[in-house]
Amino acid sequence: MSTEKWAGASGDGLDDAVTQALVRTRRFFTKAEVSQDLRTLHRSGGRESDAFYRDRWAHDKVVRSTHGVNCTGSCSWKVYVKDGIITWESQQTDYPSTGPDRPEYEPRGCPRGAAFSWYTYSPTRVRYPYVRGVLLEMYREAKTRLGDPVLAWADIVGDPERSKRYKAARGKGGLVRATWEEATEIVAAAHVHTIKKWGPDRVAGFSPIPAMSMVSHAGGARFVNLIGGSMLSFYDWYADLPVASPQVFGDQTDVPESGDWWDAGYLIMWGSNVPVTRTPDAHWMTEARYRGQKVIAVAPDYADNVKFADEWLPAKPGTDGALAMSMGHVILKEFFVDRQVPYFTQYVSRYTDLPFLVRLDERDGHYFSGKFLTAQDLGGEQATSENAAFKTVLLDSVTQQAVVPNGSMGHRYGDDGVGKWNLELGDVVPMLSAEGGAEPALEVAMPRFDGPGGEPGLVIRGVPVRLVNGHLVTTVYDLMLAQYGVARDGLPGTWPTGYDDADEPYTPSWQEKITGVDAGAAARIAREFAANAEESHGRSMIIMGAGTNHWFHSDTIYRAFLTLTNLTGCQGVNGGGWAHYVGQEKVRPLTGYNQIGNALDWSRPPRNMIQTAYWYLHSNQFRYDHFGADTLVQAAPGGQLAGKTTADIIAQSARMGWMPSYPTFDRNPLDLTDEAEAAGRPVADHVVDELKSGRLSFACEDPDAEENYPRVLTIWRANLLGSSAKGNEYFLKHLLGTDHSVRATETREKDRPKDIVWHDEAPTGKLDLLLTLDFRMTSTTIFSDVVLPAATWYEKHDLNTTDMHPFVHSFNPAISPPWQTRTDWDSFMTISKRFSELAAQHLGVRKDVVAVPLTHDTVDAMANPHGVVKDWKAGECEPVPGVTMPKLVVVERDYGAVHAKMAALGPLMDTLGATTKGVTFQLDKEISFLRHKNGAVRGGLADGRPSLARDVDACEAILAMSGTTNGHLATQGFQTLEKRTGVKLADLAAEHEGKRITFADTQGAPVPVITSPEWSGSEAGGRRYSPFTINVERLKPWHTLTGRMHFYLDHDWMSELGEGLPVFRPPLNMSALFGEPEVGTTGEMGPGGELGVMVRYLTPHSKWSIHSEYQDNLFMLSLSRGGQTIWISAQDAAKVGIHDNDWMEAVNRNGVVVARAIVSHRMPEGTVYMHHAQDRLIDVPIAETSGQRGGIHNSLTRLMIKPSHLIGGYAQLCFAFNYLGPTGNQRDEVTMIRRRSQEVTY
Repeated sequence: MSTEKWAGASGDGLDDAVTQALVRTRRFFTKAEVSQDLRTLHRSGGRESDAFYRDRWAHDKVVRSTHGVNCTGSCSWKVYVKDGIITWESQQTDYPSTGPDRPEYEPRGCPRGAAFSWYTYSPTRVRYPYVRGVLLEMYREAKTRLGDPVLAWADIVGDPERSKRYKAARGKGGLVRATWEEATEIVAAAHVHTIKKWGPDRVAGFSPIPAMSMVSHAGGARFVNLIGGSMLSFYDWYADLPVASPQVFGDQTDVPESGDWWDAGYLIMWGSNVPVTRTPDAHWMTEARYRGQKVIAVAPDYADNVKFADEWLPAKPGTDGALAMSMGHVILKEFFVDRQVPYFTQYVSRYTDLPFLVRLDERDGHYFSGKFLTAQDLGGEQATSENAAFKTVLLDSVTQQAVVPNGSMGHRYGDDGVGKWNLELGDVVPMLSAEGGAEPALEVAMPRFDGPGGEPGLVIRGVPVRLVNGHLVTTVYDLMLAQYGVARDGLPGTWPTGYDDADEPYTPSWQEKITGVDAGAAARIAREFAANAEESHGRSMIIMGAGTNHWFHSDTIYRAFLTLTNLTGCQGVNGGGWAHYVGQEKVRPLTGYNQIGNALDWSRPPRNMIQTAYWYLHSNQFRYDHFGADTLVQAAPGGQLAGKTTADIIAQSARMGWMPSYPTFDRNPLDLTDEAEAAGRPVADHVVDELKSGRLSFACEDPDAEENYPRVLTIWRANLLGSSAKGNEYFLKHLLGTDHSVRATETREKDRPKDIVWHDEAPTGKLDLLLTLDFRMTSTTIFSDVVLPAATWYEKHDLNTTDMHPFVHSFNPAISPPWQTRTDWDSFMTISKRFSELAAQHLGVRKDVVAVPLTHDTVDAMANPHGVVKDWKAGECEPVPGVTMPKLVVVERDYGAVHAKMAALGPLMDTLGATTKGVTFQLDKEISFLRHKNGAVRGGLADGRPSLARDVDACEAILAMSGTTNGHLATQGFQTLEKRTGVKLADLAAEHEGKRITFADTQGAPVPVITSPEWSGSEAGGRRYSPFTINVERLKPWHTLTGRMHFYLDHDWMSELGEGLPVFRPPLNMSALFGEPEVGTTGEMGPGGELGVMVRYLTPHSKWSIHSEYQDNLFMLSLSRGGQTIWISAQDAAKVGIHDNDWMEAVNRNGVVVARAIVSHRMPEGTVYMHHAQDRLIDVPIAETSGQRGGIHNSLTRLMIKPSHLIGGYAQLCFAFNYLGPTGNQRDEVTMIRRRSQEVTY
């Protein structure tokens, strides 16, 4: 140790004399020698010298818990407590073994998780309730004057001047401490007034990813759903939802656990930086290499995962689809045409739609692919059979006749399909191709989008055809070969001359011009991928993620990926198929969670809203579009999207019942039911008549009318304004009414919506109350009106599961919630209690009409035969609820009893059971169990019902009511499914029929789940989970039109967009759409003429955070640069004189960001990274461009909605919450980067 004299000892250091004197007193309380600099102690002797070390690691108890941060890790941790203080955490090592032939799951964790306990006592901890000071003063004054909290709130928000004043204060400090009683009273009063004046669907709740802490999510969701509010989706909003999954599988993000990576013989990491975003699971990828697995990385930059790969394909950002399409070209040519691989042909014939027949339609001299041929088209008995329009047709190679095989959607519903919804083919041998018929081949026009700036074009290629009952048809397989440019002898049209043809899509040389990937490498990797699948029977896998899924055209990218796995027989095989990982999506005890979170035990249906469309309208981003929906269509005649804007088709989708839309009508839904009752008419008839007469409209047709604003928003377990709000500055301006940096111009008059009312002046400050519950200060809390202090993950009981492993984890309190913090479950119980007290007086019992979209996994999927679009408002059909418009369901709401219902399991469980993915579970035994386990409510509305008063009660209910955690229900569900499918399934769960996982079980150790019909894979016998193994091995159909995995989609809008088949679509051209300079442009772009360069702007996940969390943690700040940074290539930096660590500004029409530069050779020229998500709380100076405080990563983004994501009411293209909906994509954006003054102010 140093014994040098410290400068402070002579009085010229950092400490003053008083401080030095206090430090010197230490010598009176120790026998150790104090150094001259007063900073070290010197001990001599035996074990006494290491007492400090031993004391540092001493503890009183160790508690099991985990982290709920949507990292997908779901790691079990030991939390150490000493003297009632959390001291540190370490990884648990008691995971059940995976067996003797593979690595174990443990120890699981990452440096971020190991730093979490810092938050418990951190400077950023929210310790008390806070209310915006100016609002609190207004409320106290109004309440004193009026004597009623609800009237007081109404008085404030009804006064334009006062309302504008407190909204303008958002984000500018001024939060003051309040009591729980006063804060929750304000919240309750705002809810009651909003419901009374505007309607319950003007109240919204946002909390993402239930799997990361189910009870915490369910607490708020249950409250919002009981009052009739709108719960906002998250998966599509985050742009994590792969729309291709429902398009292809009829299922959403059912993926393999990471232990199944070990089973793969060939692994491609495509847009997924595994060591960074799947840190606890990365070892499976690295260890499998020692087993002989080959690993390929596809990434635009030299990412962390690249160094673990055997080969790197550096595709340019957003061009991954072109690379995948070229690989599909190679596989189709070499493994299907040049030679046929029996495993592949047998697989695609049974499990995909390739052999199914498609009609060919002639338009303007060209043939185009049309609708699937169905039994309805065959005539005779087939045409009149039940659900004939949903029974698809193929050719039998034995008889050469058209046949209707089992397993299509037409067999899933109705009496005729009982026992036939399966993939049994009997004596039928499907024909992949229509070759061999008497009819000559026809030339078909196929779309292409590889022109300059993504311009559409057509390529003419021939397909063999047959004539079936007067219809010219070909197979999906024949169309696929034409689409991919794989020639066969005798077919007319324009075809590539070989792999070296760079002009015709989709050859390896063609993709090289677009992606920059060597053509030879692309062909070789495709060949290796397929050869491995051939030899191993499907053990080739693609790990895919946000890098490829956050683009506007992510669905086409993913369908090109899935073509590779589906052609080669990899889905439903351990070690094969797609492995899409973006968020912690898999709520394994799904059925139980849905009942509690959606409050389905008391009222049905809930209001579940697509968040992307919600904010696109309510943050007024639609007012800044300069292009129409028809900008995206293929180069073909006709079209239903012509002349429509994105806002127009959102409104059209809503009124046709495709997608939900809340607020729904421009009238309070409680008043609508009152009007109907007063007129003595059914509510549905009243609403339809009002709509037809024009007296009633959908709220989304006039989102800027005050009666249609969202009024109250509650956020918990989320950081909307600091992490996920694409178009952040538009939120600040229009939703919150505070300072912003929007620079965009509004839509020109000729480009404005036709079906949406346009107000000359856009409103600001639409939202009356922003409530946030959080344990740390974030960019959302600083803009909130009320902030409630939340318990952390080490301070509550909860449940946690993930896609990445098969275990259920528990949260457990290592300490009681400190200061005035409360668990989310307790917080919403508190809010609901005060709400009920006020609502009993102001609302009472009311009837609410809920507009419900046509829903997936129900008969609603047959509402629109053949995917033909008919809009009742255009006079194309009559408005019929549940067919051509939303279902209209009346729900009675006892607002004074909301708290009582929150705390008890309701009676609908007894009568209606619980339905998941079309399977209804009967819960009699489970309700009896919960009544004894949790206790029964005594007295009141819920007398005798099982209690849900405590968070542990909710945990028990979720586990008891889910097949994955209750073997009795899993077996029951499979038995129910057996009746429809006619195939054996129940044995998959029979080994665990008597097993019931309780919360106590999860507290003891990680507990593996049970195979259940809630999910498509099997863990039976201890195997690793892989999706669709039940479909493949037990011949259970997929939830699609054909019952098979789809390459082809025949909906009208899919055809119009040119996306009926997999296709390459490049990133959006921001120069054409918004007038932004081209990427690579340099020039004087700063306010003082500073040199700037246009670059592509991407926001990938960070190595030093999980979303916005951990980046403000002292440990992570120490490991990273700290504060906001943007990564830029050395070439781009040199163009504009930027050096490493310089301050720079990024500016586009959406906003401004100020950050430090990280100049790195790992970055490709023309692209910058600003990691998601660096919150706006640390080191963010004033911007030169705007004069406002620099923004966050989403200040440069905005929402862009793709029309095909709004399709509903047809087969697998039906809405379900977080299953299908428009994505909040943001990867297509561009920005100008320039060096700014290095003198910054805050």
